[in-house]
Amino acid sequence: MDSQSSCVVVTGFGPFRQHLVNSSWEAVKELSKLGLNSGMEVELRILQLPVDYREVKQRVTRIWEDLQPQLAVHVGLDASAKAILLERRAKNRGYRDADVRGFRPARGECLPGGPEVVASGVIARAASQRAAPEGVAVAVAVAVSGDAGRYVCEYTYYLSLHHGNGRAALIHVPPLSHWLPASVLGKALQVIIQDMLEEMRKPELKAWFAKNSTSVIPAQGGQLGDCLFREN
Repeated sequence: MDSQSSCVVVTGFGPFRQHLVNSSWEAVKELSKLGLNSGMEVELRILQLPVDYREVKQRVTRIWEDLQPQLAVHVGLDASAKAILLERRAKNRGYRDADVRGFRPARGECLPGGPEVVASGVIARAASQRAAPEGVAVAVAVAVSGDAGRYVCEYTYYLSLHHGNGRAALIHVPPLSHWLPASVLGKALQVIIQDMLEEMRKPELKAWFAKNSTSVIPAQGGQLGDCLFREN
């Protein structure tokens, strides 16, 4: 993969279960309107993924083979979340819940023979250090999570980390509400992804990508941090 690619792919998911409007896709569409003001030319590509294990497997492969992005960010809905969650890692096993077509992966595995747990090489810590902009009315907390739920979102993440050699991220967003509209979520995604791109330009992270394949880490819990994003 060309490490100098200007393409950033951001995906959201379509409807599933009772969620006829998926906040992840609504947030990604808002992000597309805002764009990425990252200080360098970035081609933002957005894609909607179905909540379908088999289709996701094909589409993630095509993202990395055809578009070769410098970064892929997958956005999913966590119906119980009270904050935006930055997922640090993805697990290979435990996918037992059926997708929208009633399909479950064989043996509950994402990639047979793959590492049990893989971690993102994208460092999102800068997001928790950003000061909230002035003159704002709505705030949403952002936390770092070590458990992505073992459904199609995490399945997508594991595959993307595998194909992209760690250049992927998964962000879970809460459901839409009067106090948390798509416009707020879209702005939060813009700030978070811009910070990820800034981190990727740092020499130490460039060196990490140059020397390491997808990072394998123990399947243990992580600490949480938080910050605030607000609507302008």
